[in-house]
Amino acid sequence: MSKVFFDVAVSLAGYIAGPNRGPRNPLGDRGTSVHHWMFQTATFRKMIGMQGGDTGADDAVVGAVFERSGAYVMGRHMFEEGEVGWPEDAPFHAPVFVLTHTAREPWPRKGGTTFHFVTDGMKNALEQAKAAAREKDVRISGGAQTIRQYLKAGLIDEFTLHVAPVILGAGVSLFDHMAPGDFEAQQLAVIPSPLATHITYRIAR
Repeated sequence: MSKVFFDVAVSLAGYIAGPNRGPRNPLGDRGTSVHHWMFQTATFRKMIGMQGGDTGADDAVVGAVFERSGAYVMGRHMFEEGEVGWPEDAPFHAPVFVLTHTAREPWPRKGGTTFHFVTDGMKNALEQAKAAAREKDVRISGGAQTIRQYLKAGLIDEFTLHVAPVILGAGVSLFDHMAPGDFEAQQLAVIPSPLATHITYRIAR
């Protein structure tokens, strides 16, 4: 059975983006620093049409995420930040369902990525993503508010935090406004590397 998961890089204090984020400043001030471990991997570079890159533990982690992901769900703010900065060959190579209040025709990109704009709610977006993913998993890409909505609704099965040794000082906190009873996590695996610690959890039912 396919799973619903999220997979995000965070700073040591749990911020997934820095302050002052927006379309003109994707991920906020210094926010891209939590992704440095990923940017230099061979798998990620290949996904955006570049050559070279590292092939160690971090690369294996990135490869596994893209391999399991048959479709994606993301919030409007994440899409708006990425739309101006993603290369023409967007780094998904699968259907992406964007939560929004504004109707828009699907936006196909090279490499198999097509953005679909869903105006009738998060559950409908997830159902469309599950159908599109076939037997693969669905990744809730973000941002933080979208991830929290799916967590609070009990729709997440697993998640991975890529903890980068970075201090942002302020920004967007992944678990802000979450209450103790919103979910219970059980640790499944830890993969260390010099640039990040990759921790995977299962949501207890």
